[in-house]
Amino acid sequence: MSEPIRFYYRGAVREVRDAQPTQTILQHLREDLHCTGTKEGCAEGDCGACTVVIGSLEGGQLELKAVNSCIQFTPTLDGKALFTVEDLQQQDGSLHPVQQALVECHGSQCGFCTPGFAMSLWGMYLKQESHGLSGRAPSRCQIDDALSGNLCRCTGYRPIIDAARRMAELPAAAFDRAALAERLGALQRAHGFTYEAQGGRFHVPRTLDELVALRSEHPAALLLAGSTDVGLWVTKHMRELKEIIYLGQVEALKTVSENAGMLEIGAGVTLNEAYAAICRHYPAELTEMWQRFASLPIRNAGTLGGNVANGSPIGDSMPWLIALGTQIVLRGAAGERVLALENFYLGYQQKDLQPGEFVQALRIPLRRDELRFRTYKLAKRFDQDISAVCAAFAITLDGDTVTDARIAFGGMAATPKRAASAEAALTGQAWNEATMRAAFDALARDYAPLSDMRASSSYRMQAAQNLLRRFWLETRVDNPLPAAALNAFAAG
Repeated sequence: MSEPIRFYYRGAVREVRDAQPTQTILQHLREDLHCTGTKEGCAEGDCGACTVVIGSLEGGQLELKAVNSCIQFTPTLDGKALFTVEDLQQQDGSLHPVQQALVECHGSQCGFCTPGFAMSLWGMYLKQESHGLSGRAPSRCQIDDALSGNLCRCTGYRPIIDAARRMAELPAAAFDRAALAERLGALQRAHGFTYEAQGGRFHVPRTLDELVALRSEHPAALLLAGSTDVGLWVTKHMRELKEIIYLGQVEALKTVSENAGMLEIGAGVTLNEAYAAICRHYPAELTEMWQRFASLPIRNAGTLGGNVANGSPIGDSMPWLIALGTQIVLRGAAGERVLALENFYLGYQQKDLQPGEFVQALRIPLRRDELRFRTYKLAKRFDQDISAVCAAFAITLDGDTVTDARIAFGGMAATPKRAASAEAALTGQAWNEATMRAAFDALARDYAPLSDMRASSSYRMQAAQNLLRRFWLETRVDNPLPAAALNAFAAG
């Protein structure tokens, strides 16, 4: 028998029994709960008009994260709390500092996007509070990151940014985290459950053993992690998904650990948390990629394991993971299987996955003194844009000699792919301009990129070669050029 979805919303526990399993949270809000403050703009997680904040218990700790409700399915709310723009008004009827700041700074024009901006700002407000920074204005970088998933059609960003600063100057608004954590604790299930309605089934395992059993029993079921891609299959492609196994409640997939020189990131760790973990080891090389990877609401929902399992040829994580020599851990009824990540991709949207297997974790080598590593993203916008070319370079030096080279690109082939000819041109050679030029020429033998709306084939090849030149300029043995200097040069 199907069990209801239970979640906390507006001071009460809500139970949902008859909604289609692929109904989005946004649809449930507007059509079933008649809370229409949250808007639908793009229905694909790009514009942010639908932004809400989800509260959940992660490892016993309360987490509050802004996400796009237009691509999250209602059953994913089980055991969580949902906050919308209707929740911001204070108990005495006054406006929340986020709302008051938007009013004072004239941060709303046509108003359609305003609820989403308000919720993203509220998410940042809560984060500042949790870090003991209440009353301190966030930096421009923090503001830009918090609002990276919100688009204003009226181009009114300046007053919204002013409001982000102003809200910290207003009297603080209390938020009872302990009470919410207690309410959510009462909603947690000891075991997994299955929600079934309108011909669809949504399985929610809580342990690896439950997941293995479900995957073996339903090998054709769709595995759902962050829904940042799958959500569009429903809202844009109008696909019917009859059987779903949701990974978001499997605690064993949400762990991060270090062992034997490797950083192991579970497949259920969110993109934001995964990048935070890896950037502690590669801060100079990957912090910008972290900031530019989609938007904060997408990174709050999507997972690194899901990004890798999806295997998009234009995905931004795979090139640097491959360049670093990452291993992928697969799990099935027969146990674990470990592959080099580049061997996981067999062709366009084809992966080396046996029936009943799923991605369990990624193992990323930690920094070595002799490693020179960089990754670069080329796109038309800095924030929230798909790469035309994404490049990653990693070489190991013994003095001035390249003893090992790993180069990987996204956007250049049907899969994330290593540059075998360029690597061969580098290995065993002195790391100098002549060697770089040989590898520069070899790249033309490694790839035959396509032309599309993002870039032409010739642009992609020239860009790939120029990024190799940039990598050499930044890491050359005799006189390396700091990345900041190249960034300033590129900015004019």
